[in-house]
Amino acid sequence: MLLAVLSRRRSLYSTRRLLEAAERRGHETLVLDPLQCSLVVGGGAPIVTYRGLDGRLPAIDVVLPRIGASITEHGLAVVTQFDMMGVPIVNRAQPIARSRDKLRALQILARAGVAIPKTVMARHPSQVQRALQIVGGPPAILKLVRGTQGIGVVLAETEQLAQQVVETLWSLGMTVLVQEFIEESEGRDVRVIVVGARAVAAMRRQARLGEFRSNVHRGAAATAVERAPALERLALKACRALKLDVAGVDLLESRGGPKVLEVNSSPGLEGIERATGKDVASVIVEHAVETARRTRRRRQAS
Repeated sequence: MLLAVLSRRRSLYSTRRLLEAAERRGHETLVLDPLQCSLVVGGGAPIVTYRGLDGRLPAIDVVLPRIGASITEHGLAVVTQFDMMGVPIVNRAQPIARSRDKLRALQILARAGVAIPKTVMARHPSQVQRALQIVGGPPAILKLVRGTQGIGVVLAETEQLAQQVVETLWSLGMTVLVQEFIEESEGRDVRVIVVGARAVAAMRRQARLGEFRSNVHRGAAATAVERAPALERLALKACRALKLDVAGVDLLESRGGPKVLEVNSSPGLEGIERATGKDVASVIVEHAVETARRTRRRRQAS
Protein backbone atom coordinates (compact mmCIF):
# COMPACT_ATOMS: atom_id res chain seq x y z
CA MET A 1 0.00 0.00 0.00
CA LEU A 2 1.26 3.51 -0.83
CA LEU A 3 0.83 6.11 1.95
CA ALA A 4 1.45 9.76 1.10
CA VAL A 5 2.27 12.22 3.88
CA LEU A 6 1.59 15.87 3.07
CA SER A 7 4.46 17.64 4.82
CA ARG A 8 6.94 20.42 4.13
CA ARG A 9 9.94 18.26 5.14
CA ARG A 10 10.55 14.57 5.73
CA SER A 11 13.09 15.47 8.45
CA LEU A 12 10.36 16.77 10.79
CA TYR A 13 9.95 14.45 13.77
CA SER A 14 6.28 13.64 13.22
CA THR A 15 6.71 13.07 9.48
CA ARG A 16 9.78 10.89 10.02
CA ARG A 17 7.98 8.76 12.63
CA LEU A 18 4.98 8.19 10.36
CA LEU A 19 7.28 7.09 7.53
CA GLU A 20 9.19 4.72 9.84
CA ALA A 21 5.97 3.20 11.16
CA ALA A 22 4.57 2.65 7.66
CA GLU A 23 7.77 1.22 6.19
CA ARG A 24 8.20 -1.12 9.16
CA ARG A 25 4.83 -2.62 8.20
CA GLY A 26 5.89 -3.14 4.60
CA HIS A 27 4.09 -0.15 3.08
CA GLU A 28 5.53 2.21 0.51
CA THR A 29 5.68 5.88 1.46
CA LEU A 30 5.79 9.22 -0.28
CA VAL A 31 6.34 12.70 1.19
CA LEU A 32 4.68 15.52 -0.73
CA ASP A 33 5.38 19.16 0.03
CA PRO A 34 1.95 20.81 -0.46
CA LEU A 35 3.63 23.90 -1.92
CA GLN A 36 5.17 21.75 -4.67
CA CYS A 37 1.80 20.29 -5.65
CA SER A 38 0.04 21.72 -8.72
CA LEU A 39 -3.73 21.23 -8.94
CA VAL A 40 -5.33 20.69 -12.32
CA VAL A 41 -9.11 21.13 -12.58
CA GLY A 42 -11.39 21.27 -15.61
CA GLY A 43 -11.17 19.40 -18.89
CA GLY A 44 -11.51 15.99 -17.25
CA ALA A 45 -10.76 14.35 -13.92
CA PRO A 46 -8.96 16.40 -11.24
CA ILE A 47 -5.21 15.83 -11.16
CA VAL A 48 -2.36 16.55 -8.73
CA THR A 49 1.07 16.95 -10.29
CA TYR A 50 4.31 17.35 -8.36
CA ARG A 51 7.31 19.61 -8.93
CA GLY A 52 6.06 20.84 -12.27
CA LEU A 53 3.16 19.98 -14.54
CA ASP A 54 4.87 16.84 -15.89
CA GLY A 55 5.38 15.30 -12.45
CA ARG A 56 2.42 12.91 -12.45
CA LEU A 57 2.01 11.00 -9.18
CA PRO A 58 1.65 7.24 -8.76
CA ALA A 59 -1.63 5.79 -7.51
CA ILE A 60 -1.86 6.73 -3.84
CA ASP A 61 -3.88 4.55 -1.46
CA VAL A 62 -4.28 7.00 1.43
CA VAL A 63 -3.16 10.53 2.33
CA LEU A 64 -2.04 11.68 5.77
CA PRO A 65 -2.13 15.51 5.89
CA ARG A 66 0.40 17.29 8.10
CA ILE A 67 -0.61 20.83 7.16
CA GLY A 68 1.29 23.59 8.95
CA ALA A 69 -0.62 26.70 10.02
CA SER A 70 1.46 28.93 7.72
CA ILE A 71 0.26 27.09 4.58
CA THR A 72 -3.28 26.26 5.67
CA GLU A 73 -5.06 27.69 2.62
CA HIS A 74 -2.92 25.98 -0.04
CA GLY A 75 -2.62 22.81 2.03
CA LEU A 76 -6.40 22.51 2.32
CA ALA A 77 -6.73 22.98 -1.45
CA VAL A 78 -4.35 20.04 -1.96
CA VAL A 79 -6.28 17.88 0.52
CA THR A 80 -9.55 18.76 -1.26
CA GLN A 81 -8.05 17.85 -4.63
CA PHE A 82 -7.02 14.39 -3.43
CA ASP A 83 -10.51 13.98 -1.95
CA MET A 84 -12.06 14.89 -5.32
CA MET A 85 -9.82 12.24 -6.91
CA GLY A 86 -11.32 9.64 -4.59
CA VAL A 87 -8.19 9.11 -2.50
CA PRO A 88 -8.99 8.28 1.16
CA ILE A 89 -7.89 11.07 3.52
CA VAL A 90 -7.11 10.88 7.23
CA ASN A 91 -8.59 14.27 8.25
CA ARG A 92 -10.44 15.82 5.35
CA ALA A 93 -10.19 19.49 4.42
CA GLN A 94 -13.33 20.85 6.05
CA PRO A 95 -12.64 19.41 9.53
CA ILE A 96 -9.06 20.71 9.36
CA ALA A 97 -10.34 24.16 8.38
CA ARG A 98 -12.87 24.15 11.23
CA SER A 99 -10.21 23.24 13.78
CA ARG A 100 -7.87 26.00 12.53
CA ASP A 101 -10.53 28.67 13.05
CA LYS A 102 -10.69 28.86 16.85
CA LEU A 103 -14.04 30.65 16.96
CA ARG A 104 -15.70 28.30 14.47
CA ALA A 105 -14.33 25.30 16.35
CA LEU A 106 -15.65 26.63 19.66
CA GLN A 107 -19.05 27.31 18.09
CA ILE A 108 -19.27 23.71 16.86
CA LEU A 109 -18.09 22.31 20.17
CA ALA A 110 -20.57 24.41 22.13
CA ARG A 111 -23.43 23.31 19.87
CA ALA A 112 -22.43 19.67 20.48
CA GLY A 113 -22.54 20.18 24.24
CA VAL A 114 -18.76 20.00 24.71
CA ALA A 115 -17.59 21.97 27.76
CA ILE A 116 -15.36 24.91 26.75
CA PRO A 117 -14.08 28.05 28.51
CA LYS A 118 -16.50 30.97 28.24
CA THR A 119 -15.44 32.99 25.18
CA VAL A 120 -16.44 36.30 23.59
CA MET A 121 -15.60 37.69 20.18
CA ALA A 122 -15.82 41.48 20.25
CA ARG A 123 -15.14 43.72 17.25
CA HIS A 124 -15.15 47.19 18.78
CA PRO A 125 -13.08 48.73 21.60
CA SER A 126 -16.24 49.73 23.43
CA GLN A 127 -17.12 46.04 23.83
CA VAL A 128 -13.95 44.99 25.68
CA GLN A 129 -15.16 45.93 29.17
CA ARG A 130 -18.38 43.96 28.76
CA ALA A 131 -16.49 41.01 27.25
CA LEU A 132 -14.22 40.88 30.30
CA GLN A 133 -17.25 40.94 32.61
CA ILE A 134 -18.84 38.04 30.72
CA VAL A 135 -15.74 35.82 31.02
CA GLY A 136 -15.20 36.71 34.68
CA GLY A 137 -12.04 38.77 34.20
CA PRO A 138 -9.63 40.36 34.30
CA PRO A 139 -7.44 38.44 34.21
CA ALA A 140 -8.54 36.99 30.90
CA ILE A 141 -6.97 35.24 27.92
CA LEU A 142 -6.77 37.11 24.61
CA LYS A 143 -6.11 34.99 21.56
CA LEU A 144 -6.10 35.29 17.81
CA VAL A 145 -8.70 33.28 15.91
CA ARG A 146 -5.83 31.73 13.95
CA GLY A 147 -2.69 30.82 15.84
CA THR A 148 -0.63 27.81 16.86
CA GLN A 149 1.88 26.66 19.51
CA GLY A 150 0.81 29.49 21.82
CA ILE A 151 1.53 32.24 19.29
CA GLY A 152 -1.03 35.04 19.49
CA VAL A 153 -2.11 34.20 23.06
CA VAL A 154 -1.83 36.84 25.78
CA LEU A 155 -2.78 36.86 29.47
CA ALA A 156 -4.32 40.27 30.19
CA GLU A 157 -4.19 40.86 33.94
CA THR A 158 -5.90 44.27 33.82
CA GLU A 159 -8.68 45.86 31.81
CA GLN A 160 -6.27 48.53 30.58
CA LEU A 161 -3.84 45.94 29.21
CA ALA A 162 -6.69 44.03 27.56
CA GLN A 163 -7.92 47.22 25.92
CA GLN A 164 -4.45 48.08 24.61
CA VAL A 165 -3.75 44.61 23.23
CA VAL A 166 -7.14 44.24 21.59
CA GLU A 167 -7.01 47.69 19.98
CA THR A 168 -3.51 46.99 18.63
CA LEU A 169 -4.50 43.66 17.13
CA TRP A 170 -7.74 45.07 15.68
CA SER A 171 -5.75 47.87 14.03
CA LEU A 172 -3.77 45.15 12.24
CA GLY A 173 -6.99 43.58 10.97
CA MET A 174 -6.86 40.59 13.33
CA THR A 175 -9.85 38.98 15.04
CA VAL A 176 -9.42 38.53 18.79
CA LEU A 177 -11.20 36.27 21.25
CA VAL A 178 -11.59 37.19 24.91
CA GLN A 179 -11.61 33.98 26.93
CA GLU A 180 -12.15 32.92 30.53
CA PHE A 181 -8.93 32.42 32.51
CA ILE A 182 -9.03 29.13 34.43
CA GLU A 183 -6.82 30.18 37.34
CA GLU A 184 -6.88 26.82 39.09
CA SER A 185 -5.25 25.13 36.08
CA GLU A 186 -2.05 26.96 37.17
CA GLY A 187 -0.35 26.72 33.77
CA ARG A 188 -1.28 23.07 33.32
CA ASP A 189 -3.27 21.32 30.64
CA VAL A 190 -3.74 17.80 29.34
CA ARG A 191 -3.29 16.79 25.73
CA VAL A 192 -5.15 13.69 24.60
CA ILE A 193 -4.30 12.13 21.24
CA VAL A 194 -7.36 10.69 19.51
CA VAL A 195 -7.08 8.27 16.59
CA GLY A 196 -10.31 7.02 15.08
CA ALA A 197 -12.66 6.26 17.95
CA ARG A 198 -9.91 5.81 20.56
CA ALA A 199 -7.94 8.00 22.93
CA VAL A 200 -4.50 6.43 22.48
CA ALA A 201 -2.22 8.59 24.66
CA ALA A 202 -2.37 11.49 27.07
CA MET A 203 0.14 13.78 28.75
CA ARG A 204 -0.09 16.55 31.33
CA ARG A 205 1.91 19.67 30.44
CA GLN A 206 3.16 22.14 33.02
CA ALA A 207 4.28 25.58 31.86
CA ARG A 208 7.73 26.73 32.92
CA LEU A 209 8.04 29.27 35.72
CA GLY A 210 6.68 32.67 34.74
CA GLU A 211 4.79 31.31 31.70
CA PHE A 212 1.06 30.51 31.55
CA ARG A 213 1.15 28.77 28.15
CA SER A 214 1.76 25.03 28.51
CA ASN A 215 3.07 24.34 25.00
CA VAL A 216 6.02 21.92 24.91
CA HIS A 217 7.55 24.17 22.24
CA ARG A 218 7.70 26.88 24.92
CA GLY A 219 9.56 24.78 27.44
CA ALA A 220 6.67 23.12 29.26
CA ALA A 221 7.42 19.87 31.09
CA ALA A 222 5.35 16.85 30.01
CA THR A 223 4.43 13.73 31.98
CA ALA A 224 2.31 10.73 31.01
CA VAL A 225 -1.31 10.43 32.11
CA GLU A 226 -2.14 6.75 32.39
CA ARG A 227 -5.90 6.77 32.91
CA ALA A 228 -8.20 9.77 32.64
CA PRO A 229 -11.66 8.50 31.59
CA ALA A 230 -13.46 11.86 31.92
CA LEU A 231 -10.81 13.66 29.88
CA GLU A 232 -10.75 10.91 27.26
CA ARG A 233 -14.54 10.94 26.88
CA LEU A 234 -14.54 14.70 26.40
CA ALA A 235 -11.69 14.52 23.87
CA LEU A 236 -13.55 11.88 21.85
CA LYS A 237 -16.73 13.94 21.94
CA ALA A 238 -14.83 16.98 20.66
CA CYS A 239 -13.32 15.02 17.75
CA ARG A 240 -16.72 13.59 16.79
CA ALA A 241 -18.18 17.10 16.77
CA LEU A 242 -15.44 18.39 14.47
CA LYS A 243 -15.37 15.15 12.40
CA LEU A 244 -11.62 14.68 12.85
CA ASP A 245 -10.04 11.22 12.50
CA VAL A 246 -6.77 12.18 14.19
CA ALA A 247 -6.32 15.07 16.60
CA GLY A 248 -4.61 16.37 19.69
CA VAL A 249 -7.22 17.71 22.11
CA ASP A 250 -6.05 20.19 24.74
CA LEU A 251 -8.09 20.26 27.94
CA LEU A 252 -8.06 22.35 31.10
CA GLU A 253 -8.99 20.87 34.46
CA SER A 254 -11.28 23.37 36.19
CA ARG A 255 -13.30 23.23 39.40
CA GLY A 256 -16.39 22.70 37.26
CA GLY A 257 -14.87 19.79 35.37
CA PRO A 258 -12.63 19.48 32.30
CA LYS A 259 -13.01 21.90 29.42
CA VAL A 260 -11.75 21.68 25.85
CA LEU A 261 -9.34 24.50 25.12
CA GLU A 262 -8.37 23.63 21.56
CA VAL A 263 -8.35 20.81 19.01
CA ASN A 264 -5.27 20.41 16.81
CA SER A 265 -5.73 18.50 13.54
CA SER A 266 -1.96 18.01 13.02
CA PRO A 267 -0.71 17.23 16.54
CA GLY A 268 3.03 16.94 17.01
CA LEU A 269 4.15 13.45 18.01
CA GLU A 270 7.50 14.18 19.64
CA GLY A 271 6.25 15.44 22.99
CA ILE A 272 3.54 12.80 23.44
CA GLU A 273 5.72 9.86 22.38
CA ARG A 274 8.60 10.89 24.63
CA ALA A 275 6.35 11.61 27.61
CA THR A 276 4.31 8.40 27.37
CA GLY A 277 6.67 5.97 25.61
CA LYS A 278 3.81 5.03 23.29
CA ASP A 279 4.19 4.46 19.55
CA VAL A 280 1.49 6.89 18.49
CA ALA A 281 2.81 7.02 14.91
CA SER A 282 2.07 3.31 14.42
CA VAL A 283 -1.51 3.72 15.66
CA ILE A 284 -2.05 6.55 13.15
CA VAL A 285 -0.57 4.48 10.30
CA GLU A 286 -2.74 1.48 11.19
CA HIS A 287 -5.80 3.72 11.18
CA ALA A 288 -4.81 5.14 7.79
CA VAL A 289 -4.36 1.67 6.32
CA GLU A 290 -7.71 0.53 7.68
CA THR A 291 -9.34 3.68 6.25
CA ALA A 292 -7.96 2.81 2.82
CA ARG A 293 -9.08 -0.82 3.06
CA ARG A 294 -12.55 0.14 4.26
CA THR A 295 -12.92 2.57 1.35
CA ARG A 296 -11.79 -0.11 -1.11
CA ARG A 297 -14.29 -2.66 0.27
CA ARG A 298 -17.11 -0.15 0.09
CA ARG A 299 -16.34 0.68 -3.54
CA GLN A 300 -16.11 -2.98 -4.49
CA ALA A 301 -19.50 -3.64 -2.90
CA SER A 302 -21.22 -0.76 -4.69
